[in-house]
Amino acid sequence: MPIYAYKCSACGHAEDVMQKVSDAPLTTCPQCGAETYGKQLTAAGFALKGNGYYVTDFKNAGAKPASCSAEGGCCPCAASN
Repeated sequence: MPIYAYKCSACGHAEDVMQKVSDAPLTTCPQCGAETYGKQLTAAGFALKGNGYYVTDFKNAGAKPASCSAEGGCCPCAASN
């Protein structure tokens, strides 16, 4: 189940709530009772764990090599034509 960040614009109360995707969004603040409780836009947080994932897998590796074409002569297949 996803965790949603909520914040009340009336009193400033903030809380993370675990809800199903199909659940209706909360609108009533549990702190002050105002109907100004809403979801906040947050970045998704996740961690890759287990075999096959490395710290460097998704880091910026710098410039990528130019794509190869048969006419460009950058690969062995171009030399054999």
